[in-house]
Amino acid sequence: MGRAGLTGERLIRAGAELADEIGFDRVTVSELARRFGVKTPSLYSHLRNSRELRTGIALLALEELADRAADALAGRAGKEALTALANVYRDYAREHPGRYAAAQLRLDPQTAAAGAGVRHAQMTRALLRGYDLAEPDQTHAVRLLGSVFHGYVSLEMGGGFSHSAPDTQETWSRVLDALDALLRNWPAS
Repeated sequence: MGRAGLTGERLIRAGAELADEIGFDRVTVSELARRFGVKTPSLYSHLRNSRELRTGIALLALEELADRAADALAGRAGKEALTALANVYRDYAREHPGRYAAAQLRLDPQTAAAGAGVRHAQMTRALLRGYDLAEPDQTHAVRLLGSVFHGYVSLEMGGGFSHSAPDTQETWSRVLDALDALLRNWPAS
C-alpha cells in the first residue's frame, strides 16, 4: 500500500517544483523521495522509474505552456499574436526554468502524440494563417519560430547576453519585429 497522500500526479507536480529549484537534469525518484522524507522504493508503487517521472514533468510543462499560450492568443492575430506567443515561452522559462527544460525532453512518438505538444503546433499554425503561408512554408516557419524562441530564451537564461548593451528586452522586441517582417515577406520557394 502506498504512503497516504502520495499519488503519481502529486509526485509529478512535486518533481516539477523540484526541477525549478535544482534543475531538470538533477530530478530523480531518489531526489524526490528525499523531498518527501521517504525511502525511494516507497515511490515505485506510483512511478516506475526516473524516466517516467521526467516524462510526467515534461507532459505537465507542455500542458501548462499550451494553456498559457491559448489564453494569450485568444482574439489576437498577426504581430500581436506572434508577440503574445513568444512572450508566453519567455515568461514561462523565467518563472519555471526546470519545467521549461523538461518541455524540451524528447518523448517517444506515442507519448508526444497524446501530449500537449500537438496543441503547441496547432496554435503556432493558427498564428501563421494570419501571415498567409501555405505548406511547406508553414512547417518551415513553425520550425523557425520554435528555434528562435527557444534559442533566445536559452541563451538569455544562460547569461549569454548579460555582458553587453542594449538590454535584452530591447533585443527581444527587435527580434520579434524582424520575425514579423520576415513572416509578412516570406521568400518564394
